[in-house]
Amino acid sequence: MSPSTTRSAWVNVRGDLPVPPFPAFTYDALPGRVVFGVGAVGQLGEEVDRLGGRRVLAIAGKRAIDGLVERLGGRWAASFTDVQQHVPVEAAARAVAAAAAAGADCLVAMGGGSATGLAKAVALEHQAPILAVPTTYAGSEVTPIYGLTGPDGKHTGRDLRALPRTVLYDPALTTGLPPEVTGPSGMNALAHAVEALYAPGANPATSLLAEEGARVLHDALPRAVADPASLPARSDALLGAWLGGASLAAAGVGIHHQLCHLLGGAYRLPHAELHAVVLPHAVRFVAPAARPQLARLADRLGVDDVPGAIWDLGRRLGTPAGLAELGLAEAELDRAATRAVATVVQTPRRAGVSELRALLGAAWQGRRPPPT
Repeated sequence: MSPSTTRSAWVNVRGDLPVPPFPAFTYDALPGRVVFGVGAVGQLGEEVDRLGGRRVLAIAGKRAIDGLVERLGGRWAASFTDVQQHVPVEAAARAVAAAAAAGADCLVAMGGGSATGLAKAVALEHQAPILAVPTTYAGSEVTPIYGLTGPDGKHTGRDLRALPRTVLYDPALTTGLPPEVTGPSGMNALAHAVEALYAPGANPATSLLAEEGARVLHDALPRAVADPASLPARSDALLGAWLGGASLAAAGVGIHHQLCHLLGGAYRLPHAELHAVVLPHAVRFVAPAARPQLARLADRLGVDDVPGAIWDLGRRLGTPAGLAELGLAEAELDRAATRAVATVVQTPRRAGVSELRALLGAAWQGRRPPPT
C-alpha cells in the first residue's frame, strides 16, 4: 500500500479532519498482562502464582497494607509502607534492602502512582517482576517510565525492568476515592492521553489509544466526581486511565511531563495536582505545531478548543487552577524556566527560556488559556 493510499484510508476511517502524517514509524508493543473488571483483585493470588511468586514483598500505604497481606496469604514475605510521592532515593534504598532481606521473588504494589513508582525503583536493583493493583488513575502501572528524587531534583528514565508484568484493574477499589483525589488523579491520566498524541514516538496505533482514552476520561471523570460510588463511572475512568497510560508508554513524553517532573522534584509539589494545573497551558503552547492532532482530539471530545476544554474540565472536577495555589512562589519561575530549557524536548515546538517562562507564568496565574 502506498503512502498516499495509507493516508487516504486513515482519513476515510476517521473523517475529513486534517491528520498528522505518518510516513514511517517504529512501534514497540510493550509486554504485559491486564486483568480488568469488578472483582479483579480477587485473582491476586492466582496472578502472583502465574509470575512464579513465592515470596512477595507487599508495597502499599499503611491503610492498605493489611488487606493486601491478607489477600497474599502464604505468599507474603515482607511489607514496605513508606510510600512517598516522587520516590525519594532514601525510601527506594530502604525498599530495595527490604526486598533483599526477605528474599522477595515478586513485588506487589497496591495504591496510586507512588506505590507503583516505589516498586519500579526496587525492580531496577532487585530483579523481581511487579504486579500492580492501581487504586487511582495514575497510569504508571503500564509504563516502563520510572522516577527517583534526590537532592538535585527528580531524574526519570525508561527501563523494561520497571514495567509491571501484570496489572489488576478493579474499579471497585476506586469507589472510595474522594472527589478531591479523583479529580487531580483523573487529570493526570488525561495528560498521558493528550501528550501521547504529539509525543516523539506517536504513531497511528498510539494515537487511536490516546484519542479514545481522552474521550472516555473527559466523559467519565465528572460522573465519578459527582457520584463516587458509581461503578459504571469508575469503570470508564479506569479504562481511560489504562488507555492513556498505554499510549504514553509507547509514544514517550513531551514538554508537559518534563516540566511536571522538574517542578515536582525541585519543589515537592503534589504530583496529580501539578499535572492538572500545567496541562491546559502546555497544550496551548504546543497547539500551533500540533494542529492536526488537536483538531482530531477536539472532534473526539466534541469541543471547539482543546486547551480551554481541559481547563474547563478541571474547574468541573474542582482541581487547583494555578501553580500559585500549589504554593510555588512566583519568584521561582525564572529559575525553573532556566533549568527546564536543557531538559525539555524541542518537539513539536521549540521551547527556549522565554517561551518556558511564559508557559510557566500562565500556569502560575491559572487563568483559562486563550483560544488557539
